Amino acid sequence: SMLTGDKRSSAAIIASEVGIDDVHAELFPEDKVTAVTTATVTPSRGVTMMVGDGVNDSPALSEASVGVAINTGAAIAREIADITVAAGDLYELVTLRQLSTALMARIHRNYRFIVGFNLMLILLGVGGIIQPTTSALLHNMSTLGISLKSMTDLLPEKAEEE
Repeated sequence: SMLTGDKRSSAAIIASEVGIDDVHAELFPEDKVTAVTTATVTPSRGVTMMVGDGVNDSPALSEASVGVAINTGAAIAREIADITVAAGDLYELVTLRQLSTALMARIHRNYRFIVGFNLMLILLGVGGIIQPTTSALLHNMSTLGISLKSMTDLLPEKAEEE
């Protein structure tokens, strides 16, 4: 949904450009708060995100699950928002989403590897197959390897350039 205080004709043009079909225009700040609160408490709606830049957006930013302010907007909107986009381009939100998804995937992958590898080392040690010093060496090497691999870029080169 798009909530805006702008004229209906302006909102319709912007909404069509970004692919939004549910447009609520000419809203007062309290109308935005009501709409965001309703969406936030409705389980079928999922997580609500409010993007705003003005003083009149601040109450709705605070009510949303995630509030996003534009860096060039009002100071109070930047203060209340959970996230402030430094660039004037909202495409940075897409990049932020890609980064967070890639980071969570990396965390889960590393966790599974570490638990599995350490379990194998414990079982090999209990079974007397490897010495404790060998187990410690392999454990430390795996920690170093995971640490070095985790320092690589999360996004491919192409996504970073866009």
